[in-house]
Amino acid sequence: MLLSFLQKSKSLIGIGEQQTSPLSSSVSGLSVPNDLQSNSSNMSSSSMDRQSTDQSDHKQFQELIYDYIRSIKDPEKPATLEDLHVVYEEGVKVKGVTPGNVKMVEIEFNPTVPHCSLATLIGLCIRVQLERTVALSNPFKLDIYIKKGAHNTEDEINKQINDKERIAAAMENPNLRKIVEECIQEED
Repeated sequence: MLLSFLQKSKSLIGIGEQQTSPLSSSVSGLSVPNDLQSNSSNMSSSSMDRQSTDQSDHKQFQELIYDYIRSIKDPEKPATLEDLHVVYEEGVKVKGVTPGNVKMVEIEFNPTVPHCSLATLIGLCIRVQLERTVALSNPFKLDIYIKKGAHNTEDEINKQINDKERIAAAMENPNLRKIVEECIQEED
């Protein structure tokens, strides 16, 4: 891939192909090779194709993530997070990709009431479910947030559910781990 990029770059700037012809452009006495003129339009469509592919990949990844979190059971009610509208497709966003090809994912969820005492547990269930499923084959960085204005203590909860040390400590608690396991367990 790097070799292909270097070859394209050489071609675009005319290294090794300094030939000009009557069809080449001249600006202030400088000749612009024909292949540079045609490659600039190819680069535009190539760049657009890449952007379209990236958007398609992001959309597929968002759908994959949503498919895994929608079936998480609510800790209190006999319903899934999707049934209760706690998670929703628009709340899953791929914000970009790092140079190391790690997707940056943001999930927003909406507790059923502004004083929900289990909002932290719901965030923990979402994180554990995705780390056990999606992260195994698709590296990503996950940030989970409560929908702005949807909870009385959203800032504190957001901090807790995005703190690796607090997550690890919570999952060491056998009672809490049991609840998380029950919530993320697949239906038979």
